[in-house]
Order: sequence, then C-alpha cells, then structure tokens
Amino acid sequence: MEPVRTCVGCRARAEKSSLLRVVAQNSQLVVDDGAVMPGRGAYLHETTQCFQNAVKRRAFGRALRTEKQLDMSELETRLNATVND
Repeated sequence: MEPVRTCVGCRARAEKSSLLRVVAQNSQLVVDDGAVMPGRGAYLHETTQCFQNAVKRRAFGRALRTEKQLDMSELETRLNATVND
C-alpha cells in the first residue's frame, strides 16, 4: 500500500506518487521530483487549477509553515509547460 497525501490545491487525497512535492528554499518554491530535499514539503496535483486554488487560498505558506513571500514562478512555469504538451 502506497502512502497517501493531500493536495494543497483541491484538498483531495491521492497516492504520493501521483502528486508533485514542492519545498521552500530561499523564499522560492522548488519542485522536488525525487522527494529527497530536506524540509517540509507540500503536495499538489500537477494541474494549473490546483495551483491556482492553492495560491488563492494561500495554502503554500501554511503547508510549508513560512511567513515569507514565496516566489512561485518556477512552479507556475513547469505547470504551464505540462499543460501545453
């Protein structure tokens, strides 16, 4: 049985392997493909809709327990690239 995580965008539970893990490094959201980066991680479906919901709800700051303003450009670029493929 695989571990289950909750998407910070839609709040739906899903298998860990089907979600994208992101961590905060130097006030920037970084995608952790290997799930090996240190620190707290937030999980997200790889869709722009879940990303937009998470931004709207300010879910990344709460999930990662940071009060800093996070730069989400790298994550947004990656999600937009996967949608256009």
